[in-house]
Amino acid sequence: MKNTYNIATNLIQLISSEQAYHYRIIPVAVKNGILTFKSDSKSDTLRQELQIVLNKDIELIYDTTENIHQYLSLNFRQRNKNQIQDLNYSTDFLEKLLFTAKDIGSSDIHFEPYEHKCRVRFRLDGKLKEQFIISIKEYPVIVNKLKIKAGLDISEKRLPQDGRITIKTNTSEFDIRVSTLPTLHGEKVVLRILSKDANHIQLKELGFTEDELKTYKETVKKPNGIILISGPTGSGKTTTLYATLKLLNDDQTNILTIEDPIEYTLEGVNQVQLKENIGLDFASTLRTFLRQDPDVIMVGEIRDAKTANMAIRAALTGHLVLSTIHTNSAWATISRLIDMGIPSFLIASTLNVSVAQRLVRKLCTDCKEKAEVTKDLFPSSFEIPKNFSTHFIAKGCNNCYHTGYTGRKAIYEIIPITKTLVQNIKNNDLEIDNYIKKHNISTLKSNAIDLIKEGITSIDEVYALLSD
Repeated sequence: MKNTYNIATNLIQLISSEQAYHYRIIPVAVKNGILTFKSDSKSDTLRQELQIVLNKDIELIYDTTENIHQYLSLNFRQRNKNQIQDLNYSTDFLEKLLFTAKDIGSSDIHFEPYEHKCRVRFRLDGKLKEQFIISIKEYPVIVNKLKIKAGLDISEKRLPQDGRITIKTNTSEFDIRVSTLPTLHGEKVVLRILSKDANHIQLKELGFTEDELKTYKETVKKPNGIILISGPTGSGKTTTLYATLKLLNDDQTNILTIEDPIEYTLEGVNQVQLKENIGLDFASTLRTFLRQDPDVIMVGEIRDAKTANMAIRAALTGHLVLSTIHTNSAWATISRLIDMGIPSFLIASTLNVSVAQRLVRKLCTDCKEKAEVTKDLFPSSFEIPKNFSTHFIAKGCNNCYHTGYTGRKAIYEIIPITKTLVQNIKNNDLEIDNYIKKHNISTLKSNAIDLIKEGITSIDEVYALLSD
């Protein structure tokens, strides 16, 4: 029978990643107070040291070095070595968990209560992975600690609440957005880890092709108008906005932002946190912004007609407005604004560019394997282009924690609003397939196909884009 190298979550959490890698041990069982580990060492000294460190009776079972390495890479993520000293910040389980998530690159932490247990999952490269199991008795204590840190009401368990935690150590500082939700067996808590430093964000490193970057920069450098970036939650829209603000940020420019939440801080940019419970919403803040002599305004999201109208008003009065909107493609943004009740002539006269984006996982270069292209790999409506005979598939190895992928890359669809498209919008003619083909505009779908051909990502990763 093939060894899958998977370890149950309740066993993984018995030791830290540092202990697993330092001692090269794999937990396999807990019975009658005895912890059983696999190890590639036969030394009794190791067993004695583990008994002292873990304060338990220890049993060791020998396994090959190769197998131990496979277990470690699949089940224990190594933290950033520069941040390991931060874990001494507290002996508290909760704070160690937060630092672990931050250091291994998790974007979200989910605390989920069920009838007999509670689980903790980390979102890594866009996918959720179970990391810890917590007993029902311990769970309320952890929720209350989170609520206290976030300034929430611990007595209110019937209504959702939102808060924020700031974590500071000698070497790092980051914010955590806290959201609670009452469920059948208790409160589900989701933590979004927000990196406060935007210095590392560069437009050229996000995933634009050379032509796309040139087109985008040209539209961004216009003194007024609206730049809209669309895509689902978690597609990297905010990161693109911040990279754009970083490009525009200089001593001669007054930049104002209204965000929910503030995910990064930028020196020289005036950032406002949305607080709808006291009336500080997007639309009212935008109205105030216009009296603050701005050059560039960034609105976190256009959620309703009120905010859209204020953004258009700001653009018409000589300001550059950047924002995000939830649509499936760059051109669908036009339809969304019209559905909100925005007159098409106003959209045509203010919109500079519409951008759509997605985040796709990149195949691990160490283990990806070439395979032949067959029709059954694609959606039934997809026509396989000529000269598209091979692709790469994700296999998994020690370097990618056996996921088959390492890191993510943004893909874009950029439609600058030209004179021709201005007329299309004014006439409510929203069928532009021929225009896109004529002007060789790369769509999300065509960019996804290019990434498959280049072996950067897999068919499975962009399947949804191919079915459109």
